[in-house]
Amino acid sequence: MTPTSVSFVIPMYNESRGIANTVKELTRIAKGLTGDYEIIIADDGSTDDSGRIIDRIAEEDSRVKVEHLRKNTKFGGALRRGLNRAKKDIIIYTDSDLPVDYDDIKGAFFLLDACDIVTAFSKVKKGETLKRIIMSRVYNFLIRFLFRTNIKDINSGFKIYKRKVFENMELISNSPFVDVEIFIKALKRNFIIKQYPVIFKHRKAGKSYISRPAVVLKTAADMLRFKCQKSL
Repeated sequence: MTPTSVSFVIPMYNESRGIANTVKELTRIAKGLTGDYEIIIADDGSTDDSGRIIDRIAEEDSRVKVEHLRKNTKFGGALRRGLNRAKKDIIIYTDSDLPVDYDDIKGAFFLLDACDIVTAFSKVKKGETLKRIIMSRVYNFLIRFLFRTNIKDINSGFKIYKRKVFENMELISNSPFVDVEIFIKALKRNFIIKQYPVIFKHRKAGKSYISRPAVVLKTAADMLRFKCQKSL
């Protein structure tokens, strides 16, 4: 599939050390895919200089769009804001440290001829701490058990969606559980999900906040709330 237009959606929190390089690399990647693209950065209440950095970039490049959230929402709120802003035919979500490269993105597009969502999983496990490995395995097990999904890494940092997936889809999760909510609601509407193996790159700047206790607790709360709503 050759994309006619692409929206990149990047949730961001305290990425002052790396966000400029991410936008620069995304711009290069986007130009290799299509002439009609936008890069949407959703600042999830950053407390460092990253908000000002992306504002300056957006002033210089009209294809870079910025959404500022006043308070940190633990990821999900920022992703929702970015997805709501996206206007192109294809929506690509990737983490703000850009863990994939051009070949990964281009290769994933081939799957869109036969599906509506492409979600990546790591085919090589490297550089992960024992804590992150345990958290990931427990979380993915719970999701498979509670919601009967077969996604290998449901919170991976690279996904491609056809824009129609989000038509009339109301998302409520503010935590990383928003990925699960999207998949479950998409499957309920008979959208097709394909999984794509990649080798995720090591983070070069900044740090991940996904394992913060506040994020873990918020994810658990969103999971229980969603499960209860589905059961009603």
